[in-house]
Amino acid sequence: MPNVTVYSTPSCPYCHMAREYLQANKIEFSDIDVSVDNRALDEMVAKSGQIGVPVLDINGQVIVGFDKPRIAQALGLKS
Repeated sequence: MPNVTVYSTPSCPYCHMAREYLQANKIEFSDIDVSVDNRALDEMVAKSGQIGVPVLDINGQVIVGFDKPRIAQALGLKS
């Protein structure tokens, strides 16, 4: 099972899309709300160089935004 972390905020529509995509594909993930967790925000920026969300960390591969083809590829799914 892949190790997946989603850095997100509650008001981000692309974050919702990313979480829904993972749930639809039965992928377990940790969802971290960076709007309330400053340590996680710093971690996300250090990993991605970005302050925009969502940022997904899939087995150490960092994907910025809801890039469905890259997410599918990182998970070994068909896009």
